Amino acid sequence: MIFSEVYGAYYNIMADILKIAVTRPPTKEEIDSIIREKGFAETNLFFGGDLYEDRYKLMTRDGKTPIRHSPSMPLTTAQKRWLKAISMDPRFTLFGISIEGIEDVKPLFTPDMTDVFDKYADGDPYEDPSYREHFAMVLKALREDMSLELKTISGKGKRRYHTLTPSRLEYSEKDDKFRVIGMEGRYILTVNINRILEARLIPRAVRMDKDPYPDKKEVTLMLYDTRKALDRVLLHFAHFEKEAVHLGGKRYKITLRYCPDDETEILIRLMSFGPLIRVVSPEPLKAELKKRVDRQHDLLSL
Repeated sequence: MIFSEVYGAYYNIMADILKIAVTRPPTKEEIDSIIREKGFAETNLFFGGDLYEDRYKLMTRDGKTPIRHSPSMPLTTAQKRWLKAISMDPRFTLFGISIEGIEDVKPLFTPDMTDVFDKYADGDPYEDPSYREHFAMVLKALREDMSLELKTISGKGKRRYHTLTPSRLEYSEKDDKFRVIGMEGRYILTVNINRILEARLIPRAVRMDKDPYPDKKEVTLMLYDTRKALDRVLLHFAHFEKEAVHLGGKRYKITLRYCPDDETEILIRLMSFGPLIRVVSPEPLKAELKKRVDRQHDLLSL
């Protein structure tokens, strides 16, 4: 990997801890706070007691470190080229973010060099001016606590009008589409950005005291960590809320939380891991998963 683990979350967590340790021993509360702020639900699986043991050789039991200067991680030329390539992705440019210091850098690859499989071909038109305008208005509404008056078109061509107070923006990797989720009055509303015909910002229409999807669904998986299965599952479901528990040896229990609208995508992703994982619960999702596997088996047996 171009950035390797050195530029990942765990190394950044360790760097922040060591920035304290070079001046004085960090407290357990400070370490826990850094891990909570910059880590994931499963971070303690990879840190735990290893922080003070011989595995890392960076801190002793009393919180001291042999390092004399605060750690820094300057980017290499290859890493700058990778960032340049990512910044050219039309999805990246939707967020109005710029990366300084890569203006004169040659990209590692360009968008036309990539071909993604297992994805629908009718993704959002990210470079369309109208789409970009509507996307920017949704972002502004989210960032500035505003609502939106929307004119949309349904899949059957019917025009509809909504007053939406957005809660969050979501991206479906399988569909290659963005959608905004929020409240219309007392009801949850999900709108694909590409379905928006007209949009207008208005003052906040309803209060957003809670998540529009308070009752998220859960799926519990059992995993045996062979062929880097744990790393692959955690990476594949990185954008889902999750918990991972080490059961001993190479056995892990992973709980994923997801919105009801994402159930089909969850099923497809789980099937891609084959025998590496076993779905424990819930029963309806297990039954649907079994039905899909049986259907695939029947098709391959023809």
